[in-house]
Amino acid sequence: MNNSVSGSPEELEQAAQVLESSADYRVLRRLVPRDDFGVRPSGTLLKGAIVDTETTGTDPATDRIIELCVLVFEYSAETGEVAWVSDVYDGLEDPRIAIPPQSTAIHGITDEMVSGEAIDDEAVEGLLDGVNWVVAHNAAFDRPLLERRLPIFAQLNWLCSMKEVPWSDLGFPGTKLEYLATERGFFYEGHRSEIDCRALLEVLRVPLPGKDHSPWQLLLAAGPRRSYKLWALGAPFETKDQLKARGYRWDGERRTWYKLLDHDEAAAEAQWLRETIYAGRSHKVEVEVLEAATRYSARRGRIAYRDL
Repeated sequence: MNNSVSGSPEELEQAAQVLESSADYRVLRRLVPRDDFGVRPSGTLLKGAIVDTETTGTDPATDRIIELCVLVFEYSAETGEVAWVSDVYDGLEDPRIAIPPQSTAIHGITDEMVSGEAIDDEAVEGLLDGVNWVVAHNAAFDRPLLERRLPIFAQLNWLCSMKEVPWSDLGFPGTKLEYLATERGFFYEGHRSEIDCRALLEVLRVPLPGKDHSPWQLLLAAGPRRSYKLWALGAPFETKDQLKARGYRWDGERRTWYKLLDHDEAAAEAQWLRETIYAGRSHKVEVEVLEAATRYSARRGRIAYRDL
């Protein structure tokens, strides 16, 4: 018996729509990369850049980039609507070390593919000229890698589409890009830089179900906000379990506990430290101010001290 499905694209789309009309089926369409989204916004157009890297491993402090994509798109300054992709760079780079097999198993990039290859620094810098925001789906991973390899990335404002879009509040319990794509109705073969960038742009640009705004518009609204890293300097060793339960993380290099906070959480958290960790004793904590220019970077933000 022949189980293959044939038909013109129009016939297949009609079949998909029939299935979608039933609550018993969901249909995923393959992502077809395109540069023009049919939007012609009036007013000022600004530039954003989605970046994605493939690497030798998962440690941004020690691993190396073997592929980089920079996808530049233009959007309305007034509404945030994404109009089109204006330029794309995708290049391989020889890391000068063997690519671990477990990494190749994920992205499919081999030593032979990158031998003698190098990212074109000048081309990347040209694409980034005039870009207002750089977006990555895990900026805490990509930004330190890219700043070390291409210092121009340290001069730009960054957004993280994984952390700064409130996916859970929007009804998306997961944040992996492949999951978000399926929830948005499409699938793609991921783990190569350009297709990952294009998939992220599709996830971000389309309005949310039942809403008149898109995740990209929410991300733009979140970008200018400040956040804070509160360092619990000199916290007694015996309070480590309380700090961990409260959401603090241990920085092995500084040997200090810290917590990431929004602006409206800082005062209450400082009070909790004073009462619970320092037992009411006067103490000084360090507050690191994080803005779009330093957020997710290995570089530290502006430092202030607060007496408790």
